[in-house]
Amino acid sequence: MIRIDAAWLAVAPLDMRAGTDTALARVVAVFGAAHPHHAYLFANKRANRLKVLIHDGIGIWLAARRLHQGRFVWPSPSGAHQLTISRAQLDALVLGLPWQRIGDNGIITVV
Repeated sequence: MIRIDAAWLAVAPLDMRAGTDTALARVVAVFGAAHPHHAYLFANKRANRLKVLIHDGIGIWLAARRLHQGRFVWPSPSGAHQLTISRAQLDALVLGLPWQRIGDNGIITVV
């Protein structure tokens, strides 16, 4: 498995025809650099396709995932250009689950 220490969402949509070089250029433009052991996630406009670019310290990996039904839960591009998510949120996101409910946002404090 590839080690992932941090995961980042690029909120603006990415053309899913983009290859490794185009996705890497977008990472550098949005995040400033591609750091080793970091995952950078992109979705298309409809949020039914996802690309993940990972720098493993030696090379670049680019993976794609498509949902045949439904959409990935994706933040609107009107806010921040980038977000950081936890590993548990990353695992939920790539499965198409509501990742915002995992972690501190899912804590119930009032009954």
